[in-house]
Amino acid sequence: MLPVIALIGRPNVGKSTLFNQLTRSRDALVADYPGLTRDRQYGTGRVGDSPYLVIDTGGLVGGEQGLEGLMADQVWQAVDEADAVIFLLDARDGINLSDEQISERLRRSGKPVQLTLNKADGQDTSAIVADAYALGLGEPVPIAATQGHGVTALINPVLAGFSTNEDVEAEKREHKGIRIAVVGRPNVGKSTLINRMLGEERVLAYDQPGTTRDSIYIDFERDGEPYTLIDTAGVRRRSKVSETIEKFSVIKTLQAINDADVALLVLDAHAGEVAEQDASLAGHILESGTAVVVTVNKWDGLDDDQRDWYRNQLDRRLPFLGFAERYFISALHGSGVGDLYEAVK
Repeated sequence: MLPVIALIGRPNVGKSTLFNQLTRSRDALVADYPGLTRDRQYGTGRVGDSPYLVIDTGGLVGGEQGLEGLMADQVWQAVDEADAVIFLLDARDGINLSDEQISERLRRSGKPVQLTLNKADGQDTSAIVADAYALGLGEPVPIAATQGHGVTALINPVLAGFSTNEDVEAEKREHKGIRIAVVGRPNVGKSTLINRMLGEERVLAYDQPGTTRDSIYIDFERDGEPYTLIDTAGVRRRSKVSETIEKFSVIKTLQAINDADVALLVLDAHAGEVAEQDASLAGHILESGTAVVVTVNKWDGLDDDQRDWYRNQLDRRLPFLGFAERYFISALHGSGVGDLYEAVK
């Protein structure tokens, strides 16, 4: 799995500018998920043989309440999901109370943190470097994100010890057969579909913990053919069939898409429309180069007019996936699920 780097700091310290510098090697391959978090963006980048995912977060001011408090919660959730954190300071503003509060929480998090002085071009940084040391997060790295100065020197030590591209490919080779990622927004039926795919007769399955957080590689065979399901829905055992409100993790979803040969994009026909989140996920799959199968779930129970309406929604909201095969299924009852195996071959 790709390492995940979170960019955090006060507002206007240059997080988004650094984000653009870190992702431009892949043309700022950014997935924006409206309705999940207004202020977070996700992108992929690469330095040499080291690929990574990077999160651009909203600004922290310390002591947030109300709406700002909710936004701050999203920032700290990103830190929790990340493998490493880049904490940006503004070399022109100096250190303030907000920086100290952020530093204290970062120390408690136990995450690897790289302290970074942005806007350091043309500045005498000796005084702020001394102040930054007092934050207890190690030696700060001076950069100028707008010009790209110092960015490579910043990211190389952050990535040291994480997977290189060769490691990622080797990890993929450990799992035989076609790697299938089941992705979709919350409660479209991913859990039910995974359980249905694993629960059919002639399927032998066992769980193998993934290398990152809660993603699970599930190796299994069907009709003598090996497959690997990359589970982002948190289904660990086939006994857990009940559909609950899933904790949707953008990070796990993006990692699964990048790691898979084929992505099953699961949509909810009962929703009556293709949502913005559906389109955003579809766009990221397309940009990633991973093959995609459009999997419309909960097709049973719809009348002909409702089905025609939803097909029209697919044409209108996902015109860039016109080439992709579409399958209309009921994960709960199993209808159409077996056809998906032909689609992924």
